[in-house]
Amino acid sequence: MRIPGLVLSGLALSILAQAPAAAASLDVSIRFSSNEISVIHDFFRDYHVDKKGGKKGSKPLPPGIAKNLARGKPLPPGIAKRGLPNELFVQLPPVADGFERVIIAGKILLVEIATQIVHDILVDVILD
Repeated sequence: MRIPGLVLSGLALSILAQAPAAAASLDVSIRFSSNEISVIHDFFRDYHVDKKGGKKGSKPLPPGIAKNLARGKPLPPGIAKRGLPNELFVQLPPVADGFERVIIAGKILLVEIATQIVHDILVDVILD
């Protein structure tokens, strides 16, 4: 049985028109919970880690790269990141599958591992 091209085009357009709505309904916001934020703030307040990420002599990010550390944007390739200190890591609940918490230039980020998209950022947590 042969289906006319016009019917196939209409069917394809109908399916494509529905795709964005379906994708939008699956949008899940992954963020730091209020408990995680509290634990992280308390840890860095008590341990007085410096704003440069705890390493003496580390350099701040260039302004263009620092500006790109934003929610919804991917991390720049090759950016220096490190994991949370083990003492803090064990105090936090497990992160959602496919995500990691990292420290970059004195900020704590929640990043999707596969895409390197930043889902949340904590600033001004790592104190002098």
